[in-house]
Amino acid sequence: MRDTTTSSKWKATVAVAMSNYIEAGSIIAIATSMSLWQTEFGLDSMAVGLLSALSANAFGAAIGAAIGGPLCDRYGRKFIYTYDLLLYMFGTLFAIFAFNFASLLIGFVLTGIAVGAGVTAAWTYIAEEAPDGRRAGHVGVAQLAWSIGPMIGFLLAALLEPMGLLGSRIIFAHLFVIAFITWWVRRGLAESRRWTEKNANPNSVSTYRGFFEMFANRKNLTALLFLIGVYGLWNTVAGQAGIFQPRIYEATGLTDARSQYLLQVLVWGLTSAATFFGFMRYGDKVSRKWLYGFGAGLGVIAWAVLIYGPAGWFSLLTFAIGWGVSSGIGAQAFYGLWAAELFATRYRASAQGFMFMIVRVMVGVLSLWFPLMLEKTGIHGVGVLILGLLIAALLIGMIWAPKTQNKTLEEIEIERYGRLLDADHATEAAAGNIRPDGTPAVRES
Repeated sequence: MRDTTTSSKWKATVAVAMSNYIEAGSIIAIATSMSLWQTEFGLDSMAVGLLSALSANAFGAAIGAAIGGPLCDRYGRKFIYTYDLLLYMFGTLFAIFAFNFASLLIGFVLTGIAVGAGVTAAWTYIAEEAPDGRRAGHVGVAQLAWSIGPMIGFLLAALLEPMGLLGSRIIFAHLFVIAFITWWVRRGLAESRRWTEKNANPNSVSTYRGFFEMFANRKNLTALLFLIGVYGLWNTVAGQAGIFQPRIYEATGLTDARSQYLLQVLVWGLTSAATFFGFMRYGDKVSRKWLYGFGAGLGVIAWAVLIYGPAGWFSLLTFAIGWGVSSGIGAQAFYGLWAAELFATRYRASAQGFMFMIVRVMVGVLSLWFPLMLEKTGIHGVGVLILGLLIAALLIGMIWAPKTQNKTLEEIEIERYGRLLDADHATEAAAGNIRPDGTPAVRES
């Protein structure tokens, strides 16, 4: 019998959300070890850019999302989050025992593919299984896991920094252990109820037909552009910050590795706190548009101070506080929420996979050149690009934020498409989602 108690829903949410811990932890493990790999294997800036671009931070995750999204709609959410971690653990072993550039690259690509598939399935599953009035609270758990991963990763980097490359291999090993525990816990979770109901309807269209239909609907295209504008632009900056932040700190004058790591512990600690006390508690209660705007605006201010403020700890701490809080209630948390709400069940994961692919490709393209850009132009040179992307994401979110708060996914689907696309008529009429004559029965919010 399916366990639908509140505690079981939170358990499922936390277990599936661990994909985000692993994703962010992988990026930080790469970021804190990159200069050590560079020295160990004699890599130039182009090789460093290639490792970064093909990792969980960019193209690797893009490939995983592009494959994982449609598979998630075809075979179910549980299929992906059961098997993707096996691939992740296999890739992590390559990184732990890397002996040359090629073995390291294989490890980064495999973990990246697993992360892309896993994060897409996680956001979809959590939103579909969350109580309708607490969807932001549950989706926020994924964001919380995403912020705790880097916080622990940087803390481990600071503690293990005297051990050099061995310390970095230990950080990858800790991710392997977390992945194994998560995989073991997930084995007992149930499939998404909404996907199961959709799949049980004999009149539902095939996954691949639904995927192509997604691009033929104007509302879907508008939603795709909106979400790429909000998340893609923001994440292009966050992606560089995630993997190249030590180099950015060096460009601002902070060269001590341990101080850089501890500053990042502060950033991610504040991100975790802002997610828990801000997004998870108020994402279902206050205006989402203004909550998003506050977070996005704070991010712009934080980067402006770091780039153009006086060199020293005042600017560094202002950035750490502002960017940390901003990331907890900003674009990624709202992307995970809105991306699940704005698409029908038949192609919800495919849409997320497609968008995640586009977003990570954007990060990957810039990652190829970011080290060289930073090296040639300095922090002021790349600052214009960073601030331009963040301001554009702020404006897009504030102008076109959807009004989906306190509505069920079925109500949103009826509002957007005029009907439930994969509904079995008798079941939906009994549930009160449609009237006996087939017309929508949208409940008052």
